[in-house]
Amino acid sequence: MDLRKISDAVSVSPQIAPADVAALKAEGIRSIICNRPDGEGADQPSFEEIEAAAEVAGLEVRYIPITAGMVTDADAAEFGAALRELPGPILAYCRTGTRSATLWSLAQAKEKPIADILAATKAAGYDMNGVARRIANGGKTPTDTGDASYDIVIVGAGAAGISVAASLQTRTTDLSIAIIDPADIHYYQPGWTMVGGGIFEAQDTAKTMGSLIPRGVHWIKSAVAAFEPKNNAVVLDGCRVVKYTRLVVCPGLKLDWGSVEGLEDTLGRNGVTSNYRYDLAPYTWQLVQEMKEGRALFTQPPMPIKCAGAPQKALYLSADAWHRRAVLKDIDIQFMNAGGVLFGVKDYVPALESYIKKYNADVNFFHNLVAVDGPAKRATFAVKEPDAEPREVTVDFDMMHVCPPQTAPDFIRVSPLADAAGWVDVEQSTLRHKTYDNIWALGDVMNAPNAKTAAAARKQAPVVAENIAADIDGRSATAQYDGYGSCPLTVERGKIVLAEFGYGGVLLPSFPKFLVDGTKPTRAAWFLKEKLLPPIYWKAMLRGKEWMARPEKLKVAAQ
Repeated sequence: MDLRKISDAVSVSPQIAPADVAALKAEGIRSIICNRPDGEGADQPSFEEIEAAAEVAGLEVRYIPITAGMVTDADAAEFGAALRELPGPILAYCRTGTRSATLWSLAQAKEKPIADILAATKAAGYDMNGVARRIANGGKTPTDTGDASYDIVIVGAGAAGISVAASLQTRTTDLSIAIIDPADIHYYQPGWTMVGGGIFEAQDTAKTMGSLIPRGVHWIKSAVAAFEPKNNAVVLDGCRVVKYTRLVVCPGLKLDWGSVEGLEDTLGRNGVTSNYRYDLAPYTWQLVQEMKEGRALFTQPPMPIKCAGAPQKALYLSADAWHRRAVLKDIDIQFMNAGGVLFGVKDYVPALESYIKKYNADVNFFHNLVAVDGPAKRATFAVKEPDAEPREVTVDFDMMHVCPPQTAPDFIRVSPLADAAGWVDVEQSTLRHKTYDNIWALGDVMNAPNAKTAAAARKQAPVVAENIAADIDGRSATAQYDGYGSCPLTVERGKIVLAEFGYGGVLLPSFPKFLVDGTKPTRAAWFLKEKLLPPIYWKAMLRGKEWMARPEKLKVAAQ
């Protein structure tokens, strides 16, 4: 007996035997649905035998036989009615459990988000992406055959998506390209640290999406529900289907605020803020200006996160402001880091440690934020130090800057494109999908072991564009991504430690050392961050002008 729970009310399983019914009752099952027609297999017990055993055990039964591969809309409706009418928990079974899982997915289509349905069935061992269109269509077979079709479809119109569209246009002028994204506003997210430090205004980091998508690229203003890579199709919310010849996936990642108990209820008040949200970054600066004494917490969750230095940047700019106002001596700064190092590339650590010392900040490693009580101003951390028993600590605060846990978006994690951890599975040099050779990914959503930064996307977009152009011409990949990422660590107002590195923590400086020594705080790096990078982002990167980002030729290993 192989029970696979897909919800609190329903489990599915392969074929059961009459002798299993008593054990099912002991497991708490109160009803059984048979989805396997009698006589399908020589060694298969009949429904009548299962029914008889269920009657002895006091369980209710329902017979909804489904021919393999032929689940109709009426079948799904009948199954849904059975779920409502029968006492639960319910076990549904067929030969392998797949038909039962399919019926449950279609029956739940109007009640649950498609990502939740795909996740629940995937966790039970059943891949429902093959019926994603029907789930997206409320559980019914779509009748619309007027699907749109493009040479290139790009999922996501963030820094990566718009940049790769623009870079493709510089290489190929006769392609039909579409970008799928439901957002009206595009944000320059690297600027939010500066907003939280009182240097930029929030409105200067936002522009309308329509003003940025390259001319000639079709904008599909919708969310993605699922992927059908075997059919070269993307299923949108509402069950519209977009077909592609080649697909680029770059929707960014998900800020998982809800995974920290109480956090969503207190964001933007009670002294709890985050530079990871456009509407909250100004609140960070407000709190910094108002604070004269007390305890300030700065949190960092487990990796991966976008811009691994951002939690520290908030700390440094806040501490620098307090230092300039001569109140720093009265403020207890605590950096609560779920990891075990200050920064992942050791060459930059000495400079950062000197500022930790300057600001008299305490660094608490292996402390992961798990709960917040905003009104009481208390934060709870799970502490998992090496060679020590796990424990929890609760810390009072007057101000807390939170960096939220981060994951791949739900519709990515449950898709056939994802690896075991939920990120899009790519070859780290060419950024081509490991399984589907007409799919590429870039930006925060893919699983290459690089820093998730806008600077990384700036280097990745030309690589993807170059390799797609080569593929169109019938050639192998020609460009490679070396893992480049950049993290301008704002250690004080007017100085930055410009961390630039690639795969394995190899330093990849963009400038000669006599101009910018990235391992030390410099005013030149601050000028770059404050004055040059924003216009480079808006006027070059998003327009396909690959300034200092031309793709590197792919190195072929010796045979």
